[in-house]
Parts: sequence; structure tokens; C-alpha cells
Amino acid sequence: MTATDVRTGATVCRPGAAEAGPGPVQMRPDLADPRPGPADLCAAAERIAPYVLHTPLLSGPATAVDGPRLLLKAEHLQPAGSFKVRGAANAVLTLGADRVVTGSSGNHGIALARLARTLGIRLTVVLAAGAAPAKAAAIQALGARTVRVGGGVAEREERARALASEQDAVLIPSSDHPLVVAGQGTVGAEVLADAPDTRTVYVPTGGGGLLAGVCLAADGHPVRVVGVEPAATPRYARSLAAGRPVQLPPSTTVADGLRGQRPGSVPYPIIRDRVDDLIAVGDAEILAAAALLRRYGIDAEPSGAVALAGALRAGRRERAVAVVSGGNTPTRLHDHHLTHPHPKEHTS
Repeated sequence: MTATDVRTGATVCRPGAAEAGPGPVQMRPDLADPRPGPADLCAAAERIAPYVLHTPLLSGPATAVDGPRLLLKAEHLQPAGSFKVRGAANAVLTLGADRVVTGSSGNHGIALARLARTLGIRLTVVLAAGAAPAKAAAIQALGARTVRVGGGVAEREERARALASEQDAVLIPSSDHPLVVAGQGTVGAEVLADAPDTRTVYVPTGGGGLLAGVCLAADGHPVRVVGVEPAATPRYARSLAAGRPVQLPPSTTVADGLRGQRPGSVPYPIIRDRVDDLIAVGDAEILAAAALLRRYGIDAEPSGAVALAGALRAGRRERAVAVVSGGNTPTRLHDHHLTHPHPKEHTS
């Protein structure tokens, strides 16, 4: 259900009375359009409500002298440990597939594996050579099959497409899909509903699904959207500068979830048309941000600290939000919580 904010004229998602069940959902006839819109975010919010948390905004550090404290969107508190469950749930519930293949750095695979176990879906997750062993183990512990490939994200995605064709399965990419982008956009919708006076939202940027989703949520809102990329993989900054998507070689960064080599065809035009800035941060800045988060009681993985690193680098004196996108640290992954259903989840 949607409404209009009388102050901004922007679309606001309001929860409806019905909750989405585990079965397939009828897809809108025009959903083949690779650019989802604000209405798709509202549909996603209602659809995925039984499977995700509306995460809180926590108080963080000030990013400038005498400035207000930064707010932290606590996506590390999601039952699957990251925001990825939003896009994964929206795609799975809409498509109604019983066999799914994906390529993942880890968190998308964990989110899909948790959903697959709940909904009785057979899942194969393709992992690139640099995937974190603890994340691969968590995916397997949730009952999914994993396949490893050499090379980087490009090779991973190529293998996932081939496996989906061989298995007659549905391919659900980690970011490059309109349903995934719409699901990730519910992060931005919640931020703007809970803190409508936000001036800037800092978003960690890998494949671009979360950044594109926040851009959609910001449609009609007077808010700056800033993507933050690891300095080793600035694929969106390079692509926007070139005026077209460009592919970077495989690289390494402590932010293992943000190693994508090329912008996705779905996120790229959304980001191109709406993002206000892109910031690159180095590994030392990312690790320092993660350490600062721990001082605030937040155990974020490096990828989850990237947005904070960008906000600290920007140093603006304003009301701002940084998305803490994930908390799947090795310590948390060895905990039993990932294999336990969230109280809201359907189990039949």
C-alpha cells in the first residue's frame, strides 16, 4: 500500500493488512522492465515482512566537530546477518521457484540458503576463489550445495548462469535483478520513514543492488545518496566517469562482499540517474570504521563498515545515516543463530 508524504510529495510505503505467504506471488505484468520503481519497493516491503526485521537506527559517532551524531541503519541485526535477505526474499517469494542457483560472495548465499531451507527450495550457490571460508561453511550448514570456481566475480556469475540453464533452475543474482533491487530498496524506505529529516544516506556499494534500491527509495525526497566503494574496486565511479559500465580486473579488499568487477545492468542506470556522489575508501579506513563500530557495540564485518568509513571521510556537519550492511563476522558465523528460524518466518 502506498501513500504520499504531504511535505515532499514522495511515495511512502504503508504496510497492508495481508502478509505474504511462502507460495508464489503473482508478478506485475510490467516487471520485465529492468528498472523497478517506488511502487515496487512498497510491494516488496509487504511481501517480505514475515522474513525480515524493520531494523533500528542506532546512534553513532559525529562525523564533524560540533556536528550531530551519525545514525546507523542496523542491517547486521537481520536474522541472516545482512541486508541481503531483503532482495533474496522478494525474488524467491515472487518467482515461486523450487530450484534456484546464485553466485555470491557469501551473504546473499547465506540469505538464500536460510530461505531455501524454510521454503523447501533446492539451492546451489557458486562461490569465487576469494569467498570467505566461514561464509561458505554457513551456506553448507543451512543445507545448500556450493560450487567453487577460480577467478573473480565475473567467472562466478558466468558459472552460475550455466548451472541455472543445466539444472532448469531460476537464477537469482545477488544484485543484478529488478526484484532484488526492489527488496534492497526497503532499507532506504525504512530510513526515510524513520528519519525523514535525513540529509545524506551513505550506502556500501559492491554489485550496486543496495545503492540502486536506496536511490529508488529516495525518489522525490530531498536527500543526498552517496555510494561508498572500496578503493580497490571503484567500478561505479569508473563507469560513471566513462559514461558506460566498465569491467575492472579481480582485486582484493578486506570488504570481501564488495569485490564486484562490473556494474549490473539493472542497478547501473538507476544509480547513474540518481546518485549524488561516490566515495572510495581504503582498507585501513574500513578496518578503522569497523573498530569504531565495535566501540558502539556493533560487531560489523568489514563490508558492513564501509559506509561509515565513507561518512567519516566526507566529514559533513549534517543529519546523516550510514547503512551497516552486514555483521557476518567469523565469530557470528560460528554461532548457531543462522540455522534457527526467525520467529516471524513461516516454517511450513
